[in-house]
Amino acid sequence: MKITRGLSWPLVLAILVLYGYVVSAMGQDPVLKKAGVQANEENVVTLGLESKLAGREMPYRVILPPRYKLNPRERFPVIYLLHGLYGHYDNWTDKTGIAGYSASYKFIIVTPEGGDGWYTDSVSTPNDKYESYIVKELIPEIDKRFRTIPDRGHRAIAGLSMGGYGALKFGLKYPELFTLVGSFSGAVAGTQYTEKSSGAIAKSIDSVYGPLGSDTRKDNDIFRIVRELGPEKQKGLPFIYLDCGTEDFLFQSNRDFLFLLTEKKIQHQYRELPGVHDWRYWDQQVQEFLRVADRSFNGDLHSKKL
Repeated sequence: MKITRGLSWPLVLAILVLYGYVVSAMGQDPVLKKAGVQANEENVVTLGLESKLAGREMPYRVILPPRYKLNPRERFPVIYLLHGLYGHYDNWTDKTGIAGYSASYKFIIVTPEGGDGWYTDSVSTPNDKYESYIVKELIPEIDKRFRTIPDRGHRAIAGLSMGGYGALKFGLKYPELFTLVGSFSGAVAGTQYTEKSSGAIAKSIDSVYGPLGSDTRKDNDIFRIVRELGPEKQKGLPFIYLDCGTEDFLFQSNRDFLFLLTEKKIQHQYRELPGVHDWRYWDQQVQEFLRVADRSFNGDLHSKKL
């Protein structure tokens, strides 16, 4: 299977490493700064969860809809937004206009901390259980602490790059938890990255999955999961939203995943448009995902074409 257009995985991953360091240092792009949507706004709160699985406090942010305080009995759907490699829980609120974009909708948005853990339970670091933490601790915590509608039909998960892979994986492995999953420029072939890549990439990937051929790689390979889905499990999948910029170095691997979804006749929406692997692109695409999520929570997604 062709993964990239003319790029080897070591080169792709080197680009990903460089990109991660650059965006971490840049802060919010001036072009993306929107009035009234900074992370210190009243509707954006930073909290922590004392995780038993991680053995430490795990920070996360919550964006509350403006009407959350108006009616103390009203409950809301939830979207979990995952960050990318070398990112953190505060990226979405600091680098995009998500707080402003979501203000016109009636749902809560949660941005968890995922470290560089590929949203997977690490084979080498006992306390890096980013998959189990989100599924077994964070989601129950949010449903307990906030006025959510705590059921599958009112819960979605999405992410960018590493987080796009993570969101797709959560939707495929835990379809009973999510009605909608979304991936923006997803690193969908994450489990195929090898120790041949250098430096921090090798550390972040190999320490999580182990060597090629390991059970952890196989169990978290979303291509493999989709290929092996039986008809009944396939029917119970969440709706999948997938997009990638045509100039993105992950474009072809996203196309490959699209072809697999189409072949398996899994419900999805796919968008490709000019763009690279950067915050300008994700700032635009998260707005589309909010519209899709609104339709999903209103029951207007699975039954009708977009």
